Amino acid sequence: MQELNRMTVEEFKSADKIPIVIVLDNIRSQNNIGSIFRTADSFRLQSIFLCGITATPPHREIHKTALGATETVDWQYYSDTIDALYHLKSQGFIIAAVEQTHKSILLPDFSPSAEVKLALIFGNEVNGVDEKVFNLCETILEIPQFGTKHSLNVSVAVGIVIWDIISRRNFSGRL
Repeated sequence: MQELNRMTVEEFKSADKIPIVIVLDNIRSQNNIGSIFRTADSFRLQSIFLCGITATPPHREIHKTALGATETVDWQYYSDTIDALYHLKSQGFIIAAVEQTHKSILLPDFSPSAEVKLALIFGNEVNGVDEKVFNLCETILEIPQFGTKHSLNVSVAVGIVIWDIISRRNFSGRL
């Protein structure tokens, strides 16, 4: 840890966070959930909201891929994603789903300022984001894809979207 200049759990908990919340809408794979915790830790995100059938820590399969990130990243559980989104809206978050729809905009065309508090919804591995959630979204984002497959593993999609948004919002001076 010292050689890598990494934070301790205590330092992480007290550090400023990037005002992004990941909302997991009915994610079934606990390995994906753990990987998403690890990504949230890596980018020092504000928190993760686990919704519906999404499993919560502690769980062996989550811990296997989270590698300790469940101890650093704040998280909350909501049985209904809609309730989570109402809570986030009341806290001033802009809600964006990540999904392929006829209303989606390409990720590179999305440029919120660094001051915007952002909640990003990622959906079930098979069914995607629940359609009832779209009514609460300010926007729907789509990752451009060029191959024969037009879907990505949800944990991969989280990494791509978070990296893209953070790299273009220039958070380096704020943390």
